[in-house]
Amino acid sequence: MPMKVNEIIARESIFLENSRLWKSAFLQMVMLRKLEKRKITWDYAFSELGIQKPDDYDDLLRYLDKPDIKRSQQKALLALAMCLGFKTHMLAIYFDVSTRYLRNIMLQRKRNNLDFITGQKYRDRIPRHLREDVQSIVSKTLHEPPSAYGINRTTWTINLLTSTINNGSPGLDFKVTRSNVSHTIRAMGYRFRKTKEVLTSNDPDYKEKLRKITRTLQRLGPADRFFSIDEYGPISVRHRGGKILTPDGVRPVVQQYQESKGKIIMTAALELVNNQVSYFYSQKKDSEEMVKLADFLQKKYHHCRFLYFSWDAASWHSSRYFMSELKKLNDPIYRNDYQLPKIVLRPLPARAQFLNVIESVFSGMSRAVIQNSNYSSTREMKAAIDAYFSERNDFFRRYPHRAGNKIWGRERVKPSFSVSNNCKDKFVKYRH
Repeated sequence: MPMKVNEIIARESIFLENSRLWKSAFLQMVMLRKLEKRKITWDYAFSELGIQKPDDYDDLLRYLDKPDIKRSQQKALLALAMCLGFKTHMLAIYFDVSTRYLRNIMLQRKRNNLDFITGQKYRDRIPRHLREDVQSIVSKTLHEPPSAYGINRTTWTINLLTSTINNGSPGLDFKVTRSNVSHTIRAMGYRFRKTKEVLTSNDPDYKEKLRKITRTLQRLGPADRFFSIDEYGPISVRHRGGKILTPDGVRPVVQQYQESKGKIIMTAALELVNNQVSYFYSQKKDSEEMVKLADFLQKKYHHCRFLYFSWDAASWHSSRYFMSELKKLNDPIYRNDYQLPKIVLRPLPARAQFLNVIESVFSGMSRAVIQNSNYSSTREMKAAIDAYFSERNDFFRRYPHRAGNKIWGRERVKPSFSVSNNCKDKFVKYRH
């Protein structure tokens, strides 16, 4: 604003009291200043001067109340001032704009092109993905299933959201693009993420069974042993795939349909105190094999006081036949005659195989000697498994410590009991 105009306004000492003085340049400056600073209202100015309000008066006033869009506010102010009769050269001096700019505003108003007056330049516009009306409609549509709009899908995609908003969502006077919807979703803090499958157990006594296991592990004495027990297999002997180092351009291939060379079932127990694996090969998985394992471990650890067995909720782990045979093995007279420890069961909750520590050992063994294998017979596969467990047990005999402080080879997790463990390897299938 020129210095001369500031000096005139600074010497202002009177207010507009008589419309006959309107043509005075000084009073025009005074009134324009008061209108700009909202000391008097536009309704008062139009009524005082006896000038009829234009048809777009309400629209222009609405844009005057948007200080975040300065260019639209100035255009609306100039349009109202010209409707009041302010001279273009005086408005050009006061607002530091050209007279051509003012004439263009009047020309567009005569053509009823209010968008030109109230339109913003790109630098003054609020991005569409930050507008409240766009975010509101996107959020509303996003929280409804696609089936509510006749779309045979269970989840939204960006393209579906865009077409649904453009076709069936009132409230927007423009079409949104795929980029608008994508940026709006990110601005609201949403992301497309794949659902993570959480391992859970539906056992009603889940907490109580875990409490017994953890209490037993905490109070384990020097003459006590805790075993994690499970079966591995049946697994067929055939050419198997897996990760392998290959030169560029070479793709390893394994035939889908192969003739089996036999199958293997292994019943094993991981002793958590000394990190030793005891096992034998079975023909089937049933209660008789569990009785055989209990008798095998009871005689092998005859010097102990208690043997705690922890396994999953398979039917043959708690059958009537096994419980009756276990009662015979725990008979005080029988144990005193042969100096054998007592067997105590600490079963895992139902559907909680991911807590079975020996599953981690099976995973490491599978990655070491089963994957990428092509054994010619079951004898050859058993020899590889025997060598693996022999090396593993020998290592922990030379460096004795509880299971969990050392990961052997490529086992999935540390072979120690923890509620947060996921010992089951979902990428390795034991049944083939």
